[in-house]
Amino acid sequence: MKRRGSELNEGNGEESAAPAPDAVASSTAVAVVKRTKVEDSTALVKVGAPASGTQAVVKAKIKRTSGLSHPIIRLTGHTGAVLTCRFDPSGERFATSSSDHTILLWKTYGDCPNYGILRGHTGPVLDVCWSPGGVQLYSASSDGMVGIWDAESGECVKKLKGHDRIVNSCSAKPRFAGHGVVVASGGDDGTIKLWDERQKHAAQEFENRWPVTSVCFSADGSIVYSGSIDNKITAWDVRADKPQYTLVGHSDTVTGIALAPTTGHYLASASMDNTVRLWDIRPFSTLPTRCEAVYIGAPHGFEKNLIRPCFSTDESMIASGSSDRTVVIWARRGGNIRYKLPGHTGTVNQVDWHPREPIVLSASADKTLFLGEVDPEL
Repeated sequence: MKRRGSELNEGNGEESAAPAPDAVASSTAVAVVKRTKVEDSTALVKVGAPASGTQAVVKAKIKRTSGLSHPIIRLTGHTGAVLTCRFDPSGERFATSSSDHTILLWKTYGDCPNYGILRGHTGPVLDVCWSPGGVQLYSASSDGMVGIWDAESGECVKKLKGHDRIVNSCSAKPRFAGHGVVVASGGDDGTIKLWDERQKHAAQEFENRWPVTSVCFSADGSIVYSGSIDNKITAWDVRADKPQYTLVGHSDTVTGIALAPTTGHYLASASMDNTVRLWDIRPFSTLPTRCEAVYIGAPHGFEKNLIRPCFSTDESMIASGSSDRTVVIWARRGGNIRYKLPGHTGTVNQVDWHPREPIVLSASADKTLFLGEVDPEL
């Protein structure tokens, strides 16, 4: 399929379509899929040492929990640090963005082909999110732009201009009434902007005193949550056009926030204070600070990356990347570490959970991705 990107015309600041290579397969950004050496779901397992000193070895079945072709798949293709990764609502595809200024589109199953390369940003792409129907993709970049992309053709539909500094994060929700999507973005200029793609300028704006590192909508879209370098998370009431409350507890920059995907009752946040916190955001929460739990085990390093957490689909687990090059997964209740998954050779910047299966996707500063299944019953 022919893919097209969009390049920014620096002379007049307007969009201009630029043809990409006719076939993704000819691009240097095409994924190289490296599979684990586990064939037919069997592996050699040491089961004992007889008196002769030799080891008895048998073949044992490895329990498979997903539709992936292999339990663990390593993907390469980006030429810079991979900063974010997101499954689409169906789980059939995912998008990744990088410091190499590109967004790559991948198929989740089979050989996980890289079927699209989106070009147009002139700086690192720090965050991406899908429209609720998976038709469009939105991106936040250090070039100060919020991009709207057609997820099928790869074309840049529009660039939203309004931030005057780096845009760190974006989130999308359906409009309160009618068709279409509202996009929230937060940036180093200290603003949270709400965009209606039918309009040229931001439809609504909230002013934060300090740079905003992360944003996400509440389940009904009536509140936008923002994390900041002031160590706080602020809940902005969209209808009242003012802050509703503030979540206080982190002692350093909040690097990422994520909404519980099923109930929408909880918010997870990662911070440079080396903790991940769980917040009860229900309207009538009885917790004095709304902080329900603090999870330890995913440190931040000197790079000060924007590490972003996620929930499992059933909300029983919380996952986060870490500067120690692992993916850390905790039980939401009790806070014990269920998994600490190695493999990356650089900071893991984001983890995302498949919407239908126990599959975890991780993006790292080592320019690679891991797609792997976990056993939720372990």
